Amino acid sequence: MTTATAPGVGALLREWRDRRRISQLELALRADSSARHISFIETGRSRPSQEMVLRLADHLDVPVRERNALLIAAGYAPHYPDTALDAPEMEPLRTCVEQLLTGYEPYPALVVDGTYDIVAANRSVGMFLEGVAEHLITPPLNAMRLTLHPEGMAPRIRNLRAWRADLLSQMDRQLALLRSAPLRALYDEVSAYPLPPESEPDAAEAPGAAEYPPFALPMVIEHDGRVLSFVSTIATFNTPMDVTVSELAIETFLPADSETSAYLARAARLRP
Repeated sequence: MTTATAPGVGALLREWRDRRRISQLELALRADSSARHISFIETGRSRPSQEMVLRLADHLDVPVRERNALLIAAGYAPHYPDTALDAPEMEPLRTCVEQLLTGYEPYPALVVDGTYDIVAANRSVGMFLEGVAEHLITPPLNAMRLTLHPEGMAPRIRNLRAWRADLLSQMDRQLALLRSAPLRALYDEVSAYPLPPESEPDAAEAPGAAEYPPFALPMVIEHDGRVLSFVSTIATFNTPMDVTVSELAIETFLPADSETSAYLARAARLRP
């Protein structure tokens, strides 16, 4: 009877190097080491120091959570804290995020964590919740589930097939970088939701799309008897020193045409 063991730090580093398509020599030059030493680390003949693990992880652009995993595999304690967002020490971050989201109004903006649970949002996001089933807006709200579920926003998204493909591709890229069971489970769930009809128009041809060809894939959605068009932007924190912060993403929905921009401006003036 055999027992499966977790891969050592050498195997994990080799996996990351292969993902980045970097040779041992190139990594050695970047990390001020030697190809021989990198080879010894990867084969388990040499145990890297904590500083070397972090240096290699930095040059391989390893996500913060996975850097902790590398350290643990090498026999060291995690270097990066994993602080709950509601912890007292996170108050400055929460305040800044709230001010940022408010500043984006009247455009919808929200913040999601590493599994797309919505941790903060401004009032304008409410327009996306029109007709959404109650069970989908019970905390914690999940952005992917909310968007793609048949009882969520999906029936109102005119170019659902294209928008769905883009979101699934985004999740797939993340899964290539993270060994996240919750993220994999979410991907398997939302990718199994029923597809829209094949006859769905392209984003550029969908009713309510801009007069000119879109400069980015828009989300074309029905709201309040109108068809609105948004493009999405995503921002993350530079050089995060905490696992939680490293996985936060701020997503904003900007108007993709003049009609949507005018509607949002009018809605803001009428809002109490």
